[in-house]
Amino acid sequence: MKNSFSIRHLLVGVALVIALWLALGPLAAANLLAARSAAVVLVTLAFWSTGALPPFLTSLIFFGLVLIFGLARPDLIFSGFGSAAVWLIVSGFIIGAAITTSGLGQRMASVLAPLLADSYPRMIAGLTLASAALGFVMPSSVGRAVVLVPVGMALADRVGFGKGSNGRIGIAATLAMACNMPSFAILPANIPNMILAGASETLHGTSFGYTEYLLLHFPILGILKSVLMVGLVLTVFPARIHPQEVVAGKSTPAASEDKPADASAQRRVAIILLATLALWMTDTLHGINPAWVGIATAVTLLLPRVGVIAPKSFNASVDFGMVLFVAAALGLGALVNASGLGQVVGQVLEKVLPLSPGRDALNFLSLSAMSTLTGIVTTIPGVPTVLTPMAPDLATASGFSLSAVLMTQVIGFSTVLFPYQVGPLIVAMQLSGEKLGHLLKITLPLALITFVALLPLDYLWWKLLGWL
Repeated sequence: MKNSFSIRHLLVGVALVIALWLALGPLAAANLLAARSAAVVLVTLAFWSTGALPPFLTSLIFFGLVLIFGLARPDLIFSGFGSAAVWLIVSGFIIGAAITTSGLGQRMASVLAPLLADSYPRMIAGLTLASAALGFVMPSSVGRAVVLVPVGMALADRVGFGKGSNGRIGIAATLAMACNMPSFAILPANIPNMILAGASETLHGTSFGYTEYLLLHFPILGILKSVLMVGLVLTVFPARIHPQEVVAGKSTPAASEDKPADASAQRRVAIILLATLALWMTDTLHGINPAWVGIATAVTLLLPRVGVIAPKSFNASVDFGMVLFVAAALGLGALVNASGLGQVVGQVLEKVLPLSPGRDALNFLSLSAMSTLTGIVTTIPGVPTVLTPMAPDLATASGFSLSAVLMTQVIGFSTVLFPYQVGPLIVAMQLSGEKLGHLLKITLPLALITFVALLPLDYLWWKLLGWL
């Protein structure tokens, strides 16, 4: 533990030195706004990625530095609080609390237990499959986590996995990853995909069909990557389910929570949740943003007599520190774009990474790496915002078609290195009650395997389909 702290402090110290050089050095003389913005972004990312400070405290430091040095207008830097994503997270916490408080999560876990509780590998694989399948019908990664994480945690209780145990962490990590990662390969299933599709059509007149997008990305980024995630969870967080404990109910608060007195509350939550799911699944028909549906659901669950969460429990249900963190991440993306830092990062990567017509494999790797590296600075939703305007230049430099260049972004922004890059990962782990840092043991090796093994396979698949 002592060594890990020293390494953490070393990384933060190096980041602070570089930040000072950016803010006061020659770059500041050339472009003061971009230099100071880069310094603030670097310090923020260093604290977030190392966990040297609590995420909410780092978020407040970020807001303070931006406003004190006048790097962005308050309405821009606080725009995250007006984002649909933040309000979906708020409503998600309330929905998750209602599922747990009413005992509905335990009831659903009791239904799943006979199917999944025979073995730990079957449980991890089954939860991954359920999460990925839900991506086809529910457009929100946070929404999927809100529904499945409380059930997964109840299932962990039922099979004897206590807080902090490998088995419980494995279930939490599985649901966090599986509710998000496979959906990068399904066009309407998460925010970065939709930003890419919208920006491509608006800026370049290029649109992508649902089936076309799915066929190109899902076999590798959806199916194979999910199999790898299952293997990593089983390797990094090994555990074993003892059938006698499940049968005896040694770890089942569900046994006490599934009381007749709670049956009416469970029915109400189930009905409200089914209505919410129906509205989420049909958003293309009625046009109501999933976040606003979530707010309506949260209000219903808080209403006296109708809901199951007492007003005095509201503060305990919502982790406002996490809301602050997500809003700051969105504000950081806004700062990167408004200051021109994102464009600078993209241009530097374009010059550094080798791109030349006729070298398809190297170009494919370079464009995918560009998207991944950009996501470290801009967070994942910011990748298509930064790189889509550059697509024609990248197409000329690589010799790829414009559509192919745009689609390489998906490989890059679906390769997540640090959990802070993706809001739904943060929310899912918070709902599970396990530490966000555990996800690093999955995201880092998964990113490495993606570039070493999946990227070559993806390249061959694109060749087969005639995209390259």
